[in-house]
Amino acid sequence: GIRDLDTIERCLDDGISYVIIGTAAVKNPGFLHDACTAFPGHIIVGLDAKDGKVAVDGWSKMTGHDVVDLARKFEDYGVEAVIYTDIGRDGMLSGVNVEATVKLAQALRIPVIASGGIASVADVKALCKVQDEGIMGAITGRAIYEGKLDFRKAQAEADKLSAK
Repeated sequence: GIRDLDTIERCLDDGISYVIIGTAAVKNPGFLHDACTAFPGHIIVGLDAKDGKVAVDGWSKMTGHDVVDLARKFEDYGVEAVIYTDIGRDGMLSGVNVEATVKLAQALRIPVIASGGIASVADVKALCKVQDEGIMGAITGRAIYEGKLDFRKAQAEADKLSAK
């Protein structure tokens, strides 16, 4: 819920390397632009989408914004990366939406971090296979909490596949 420059400054002063801005970026793009200008190299934008359309306010409201178009706009502002969450899959343990994540990554010059649906080492492997398309990393939660994904094994597999 970062919504002002003072909060960003405090976070960075406290040693945090990157600040993620989500709904505030979509609702107030001027704020995101100002943040990228004031803190270059430290801003990541989080875009949550379903069927290619961006959602805000904890996914409670769908916007008419196309995720690729909005990501390109924010890339021009100077964000370092985009966290792309497929909200149709997040928390469902149904597998990551590799196709949509790659589509977004191919449209950008900045890296994309995949989120939503990662449930197994197989999902990690699938993302590693397309990392050269611009996939920088992945976020998983429920799969770890429920013991379905062993983080150490997933990281070891990612390290092994990334070294190739």
